[in-house]
Amino acid sequence: MTKVKICGLMEPVHVQAAVDAGVDAVGFVFAPSRRRVAIAQAKELARHVPEDVMKIGVFVNATREEIERAYKEVPLDYIQYHGGESTDFIQKIGLPSIKVLSVHSAEDVMGVSGLQSDYVLFDAPGVEFNGGSGKVFEWGYLAGELPRNRMILAGGLHALNVREAIRQVRPFMVDVSSGVEVEGRKDEQLIREFVRIVKEEES
Repeated sequence: MTKVKICGLMEPVHVQAAVDAGVDAVGFVFAPSRRRVAIAQAKELARHVPEDVMKIGVFVNATREEIERAYKEVPLDYIQYHGGESTDFIQKIGLPSIKVLSVHSAEDVMGVSGLQSDYVLFDAPGVEFNGGSGKVFEWGYLAGELPRNRMILAGGLHALNVREAIRQVRPFMVDVSSGVEVEGRKDEQLIREFVRIVKEEES
């Protein structure tokens, strides 16, 4: 069954809504973003997350010290590298990892099997900030022989298109942020609806 990550959580009520809905992972953004949280804030939010739900920290070209501090203090389960971090940098840190690829064209997904990370997240290129843009990219670019058990799909997903995304791409996990927001703030009903649709798709 496809797993679900709700990213960019900032308020306890929305973390609780995601957990109650049956989410598999939550994401806290530590990079420049309107959804950015401090380590202390993420630590408080993490208190609402049970052990069987993954806590993922999103970073963009952060220092090793920043990453290791957040991983330990929150604590986190995975580090999501959303910048220009090299494979060597990720390997030297040695923490469970998700490497993000911004997809402009089919060429951007070539060689993905060589990435030394636990998972690879495919997203549309960022606009205002490095990271996601809330836009959909061409899912057909992912039609080749890619490691589905390592694949996380992001980019403009919402309740009306996530079924088709799962059918076309068959990812390990789908990742949503702006697609469960109203006027830039997470919405409990949209969170519940998104998770329900994903879980029902393969039930």
